Amino acid sequence: MGNVALVTGGAGFIGSHVADELLRLGDRVVVLDDLSGGFLENVNPNVEFVQGTILDHDLIDSLFAKYHFTHVYHLAAYAAEGLSHFIKRFNYNNNVVGSINLINASVKFGLKCFVFTSSIAVYGANQLPMTEDLIPHPEDPYGIAKVSVEHDLRVSKEMFGMDYIIFRPHNVYGERQNIGDRYRNVIGIFMNQIMQGDSLTIFGDGSQSRGFSYISDVAPVIAGAPYCEAAYNQIFNVGADTPVTVKRLAEIVCEAMGVEPRIQFLDARKEVLHAYASHQKVRDYFHLHNEVSIEAGVQRMAEWARQHGHRQSKRFDQVEVMKNMPPSWLAEFKTDPVEK
Repeated sequence: MGNVALVTGGAGFIGSHVADELLRLGDRVVVLDDLSGGFLENVNPNVEFVQGTILDHDLIDSLFAKYHFTHVYHLAAYAAEGLSHFIKRFNYNNNVVGSINLINASVKFGLKCFVFTSSIAVYGANQLPMTEDLIPHPEDPYGIAKVSVEHDLRVSKEMFGMDYIIFRPHNVYGERQNIGDRYRNVIGIFMNQIMQGDSLTIFGDGSQSRGFSYISDVAPVIAGAPYCEAAYNQIFNVGADTPVTVKRLAEIVCEAMGVEPRIQFLDARKEVLHAYASHQKVRDYFHLHNEVSIEAGVQRMAEWARQHGHRQSKRFDQVEVMKNMPPSWLAEFKTDPVEK
């Protein structure tokens, strides 16, 4: 019997690309997604698709019993770092409790390897470039959720012997990204704003920098990881080496979309100013091709975005706290009189 992989979040951006890579490797692939942030059009017709949530532990157990998964690729998450301060309950339910449901099932059914997509957000405002041996110090609930799951995988290995591999990607972009999401994925936000004739909005002065990672630099490494047993029970940064400021990014996106930059600078929000990682460790374990430059990757994404047009995502309606929310976000929500 060959490998049977469960990909959570496989109708989403990174998850759908990982599922494609697994099919190329010859795996049987089952995708679990609740379609809250993903789209059926992203799902490869050669996978077996199940619509459902990782919060449904009975469903998860039934899938493990039916398919006898050898590998889990856990990519289902609500990855809005800035918004996570205001949706703590939602964040921890989806990003921690849902992950534990998967870990429990993996232990019970004897999974071979659990591949977890964490985030560079676990580092917080750490020294640069961020390396895997740094002590995590997340500065938002999203990063706290991710590092919590990392710790649970470690203790699950110690208690139950379940192998895992953790990846910490950062600012991944490319085709199939949900460009309609107003709270995450700045490149997609910029492209969506351009196609709707709006100004590009930047929090602060745009001097904050990130290492933006094109999808083809990330998805193949994640998909192929369990075939490298030396990588078991290790943590890897994965993504682009070269940081870019958000203001420069806006210029690159405008050039790719064929428009002159029109930028609206908003009040700065609480966020890490500079975040980029070292990728020496992942190079030591995996065969990587040359990194796609930010200019080339954005051009490819822009061509895809123009073909698909702008997207209007539904308004996020599960905000729990509005105190100290950025004014541009606050205007989108109905203010609770208690928190004015």
